[in-house]
Amino acid sequence: MQMLQKKRAIHMTEETARQWLHERGVEIQDIADLVFYLQEKYHPDLQMEDCLENVERVLSKREVQNAILTGIQLDILAEQKKLGEPLQSIIETDESLYGVDEILAFSIVNIYGSIGFTNYGYIDKQKPGILEKLNDKSSGKCHTFLDDIIGAVAAAASSRLAHRAANIED
Repeated sequence: MQMLQKKRAIHMTEETARQWLHERGVEIQDIADLVFYLQEKYHPDLQMEDCLENVERVLSKREVQNAILTGIQLDILAEQKKLGEPLQSIIETDESLYGVDEILAFSIVNIYGSIGFTNYGYIDKQKPGILEKLNDKSSGKCHTFLDDIIGAVAAAASSRLAHRAANIED
């Protein structure tokens, strides 16, 4: 009985993480587009299906799901002004010296090794695609954690793709 409950909880965590991403305006395709953006110059035959598959694999990891749930919940609480000061103002304005949002993102990037850090740093500075939308403060939504999490998922999926390609080439 306990094992069945544990399996349901694991499945529920993944379902909830995916649902919350959708509710916050992020689709799996948006993340795959970022992977393509990061990897197209290194893999001339790169197909979008490869990007999608790698995003799916990253999202299937429990530690990634936990980071997604934690980050989105903190963003929502900031939108609802339910955090104590000074944390409310720090998260609400995405204060540049805060850094905890990046630390949460690093927990995702770290899963696939050092190349993920390079990919994350690059995409975090460039802010293409969905990252530009999430970073837009005029929407009234708080995405302090979510933009970094999405960049990290894309960086991890890119790293996973690169590792797989290197193994095939060897």
